[in-house]
Amino acid sequence: MANRLAASRSPYLLQHADNPVDWWEWGPEAFAEARRRDVPVLLSVGYSACHWCHVMAHESFEDEEVAEVVNAHYVAVKVDREERPDVDAVYMAATTALTGQGGWPMTCLLTPEGDPFFAGTYLPRTHLLGLLANATQVWQDRRAEVLASGAHVAARLREVTGPPPATPLPAEALDRAATRLRTDYDEARGGFGGAPKFPPSMVLEFLLRHHARTGSPDALAMARGTCTAMARGGLYDQLAGGFARYCVDAEWVVPHFEKMLYDNALLVRAYAHLWRATADPLARRVALESADFLRRDLGTPEGAFASALDADTEAEGGSHEGLTYVWTPAQLVEVLGPEDGARAGALLSVTDAGTVEHGASTLQLRSDPEDADWWAGVRRRLLAARRARPQPARDDKVVTGWNGLAVAALADAGALFGRRDLVEAAARAANHVLATHDVDGVLRRTSRAGAVSSAPAVLEDHGDLAEGLLALHQATGEARWLTAAGDLLDRALARFVDAQGTVHDTAHDAPALLARPANRSDNAEPSGAAALAGALVGYAALTGSPRHREAAEGALAACGAVATREPRFAGWALHVAGAVVAAPLQVAVAGEGPGAAALLARVRASSSPGLVHVAGAPDAPGVPLLAGRPLVGGAAAAYVCRGFVCERPVTEVADLDAALRG
Repeated sequence: MANRLAASRSPYLLQHADNPVDWWEWGPEAFAEARRRDVPVLLSVGYSACHWCHVMAHESFEDEEVAEVVNAHYVAVKVDREERPDVDAVYMAATTALTGQGGWPMTCLLTPEGDPFFAGTYLPRTHLLGLLANATQVWQDRRAEVLASGAHVAARLREVTGPPPATPLPAEALDRAATRLRTDYDEARGGFGGAPKFPPSMVLEFLLRHHARTGSPDALAMARGTCTAMARGGLYDQLAGGFARYCVDAEWVVPHFEKMLYDNALLVRAYAHLWRATADPLARRVALESADFLRRDLGTPEGAFASALDADTEAEGGSHEGLTYVWTPAQLVEVLGPEDGARAGALLSVTDAGTVEHGASTLQLRSDPEDADWWAGVRRRLLAARRARPQPARDDKVVTGWNGLAVAALADAGALFGRRDLVEAAARAANHVLATHDVDGVLRRTSRAGAVSSAPAVLEDHGDLAEGLLALHQATGEARWLTAAGDLLDRALARFVDAQGTVHDTAHDAPALLARPANRSDNAEPSGAAALAGALVGYAALTGSPRHREAAEGALAACGAVATREPRFAGWALHVAGAVVAAPLQVAVAGEGPGAAALLARVRASSSPGLVHVAGAPDAPGVPLLAGRPLVGGAAAAYVCRGFVCERPVTEVADLDAALRG
């Protein structure tokens, strides 16, 4: 049996390379084989850090009996949803339509033409065997019915995955969205809705910008309440920093333990922006601890960022979710001694009853200890002991869009908090992605250990990477990042927007799928259209380009229907719309030295919606905001502009403060 997954760039596919199931990667060869053998396709979609993906792998795909059935009657195709989000989007739409819910692992049965006639998520071994036996019989005895059913589902998918009508997002729509969010807000526990609870990163950014634009105390209260609740509970790693994917309860106590790059990148930025708005020390601490988590635990030798840490830890011959992270009172005493152990248990809500299986507890820090030095010592000792435990596996593939989000987060946080090392880490990651993933003018989705995969980048990759490059341009003043962002955005407009102005998630020249996805809802990261809109707004503000501003408004309107109907799932579009409505300020700081640094620090501390800025020498090449912006009387000067029409330049921080507030 050929091991077709052995050379994959995906750690998830490599986890299945030695299965007795005869896996194929997604591609025309697999479907040609299904047509040759006249059998259906078993499509299994998951990702490396997925707990239930591991469970199904151990139960079924490592099982000889299951493999025998699959290999005899199906062509089995394994897909990493993080490497091929386009494939995942199409068949997740089918799964949701057929079952009313989605999730991973996703299990679909397809005709050799790719039409789905069964879809589900995790299936226990006995259920999977029953399904396979029944589907084999139906395929042999009632082929016409299966083909007709699959064709009907495919036709409906093409209808429902089509883009909704363009809907503008004026100021009134943003006000209504904030009001709708209030009805879903959990006043007692923070966040939106009930269990399970996911970090609403993009909604937080919208609420912070809405507060900055309108002065709404309610918007700020929802953002701050949610951030505080997440940071105080078990979702946040109280020892090493960084957030888990979500919590299974409404109180933010018990997480699903995988740590994803996209979550942490978005949350670093959100907490940094919360600190900018409130000077909340908790927000600053969490932003910096999580930024350090990104660098320390997700940094790759090439300078980019890995995708995730698994939920599960392999130990004692089995896989245990969260084993690395949870504690019992006895374990605290073993590491800290009786007195400090008991004190730490009370502080961190570690009890005999526990919050997870076997009497263990996640760590919560519901209030800061009075003795900060004592806590710092305890934290160091517990973290050292934890690092001696078995550790979760790391998915070390580099995803273009997620690295773009990390670049934006580290550039923003580094500039805001004066952490040059964070800005330098952002630059290294940007350099690596541009050098490795941009192949002959076409962006790729992933790489691993410096070797790029063949998977094409999707729209969100272009938008999120451009967003990171623009943040890096503002953090450094270097023209090359602005130039690279503009090139990337122009290619995105040429390849993902059709002649009618419709924004698609896959490029015109990408391999055809059952349907061409055009999703408008945020998932764990901004939707492709919203990501594109945000980067276009920033680029237009930094360059004065009316063409890019017009394209931004088109991409934003593409998200308007979802943002109006379900604001919880369009937070990034609402966030971008807040900048468009505000007509963002453009600030140029011309000059160098202490005077320029003081002016720049004041600009970076501003929460003005959508504000863009750059600092450097007057008329620096390739930096439009600095063109024609001279020093004033030999001193550094700040130019506050709107639409490249500037007020009188100022040289004093107090005068700049007044201009920014005015």
